[in-house]
Amino acid sequence: MALEQLKLLVNLARIDGDVAEREKKYISNIGLANHIPTQDVLPLFEKSHEIVVPANLTREQRFDYIFSLVQLMKVDERLYQDEIKYCSKIASRLGYDEEVMFELMLHVRSFMEKGEMQNLRKLTEKYLNK
Repeated sequence: MALEQLKLLVNLARIDGDVAEREKKYISNIGLANHIPTQDVLPLFEKSHEIVVPANLTREQRFDYIFSLVQLMKVDERLYQDEIKYCSKIASRLGYDEEVMFELMLHVRSFMEKGEMQNLRKLTEKYLNK
């Protein structure tokens, strides 16, 4: 499942035509946290990937997917309409109402405390359809 998540993140990073070093580092760190070495992550940046969202994700995993996408979108401090549309599409495939993006855009920051994450997780639960 981690590989699918990394591919979704790579697609998002590539949308604006320029993958910033901060974006590469963010995605590589998620890979490392999921036991995928950096040398296996770097080739993913060379192309776009099919959008695959695993069907058997838990509520927590769904939140982690959409949270990581929004956090990546904000990491380069530039927001593009195409990035927001992409994240909304993924949110929908994860079973969220697309309105979840408004909450996430308002509350997601680069560094968040554990309590803030739990509050955001609870806040976004009401947008989960499945």
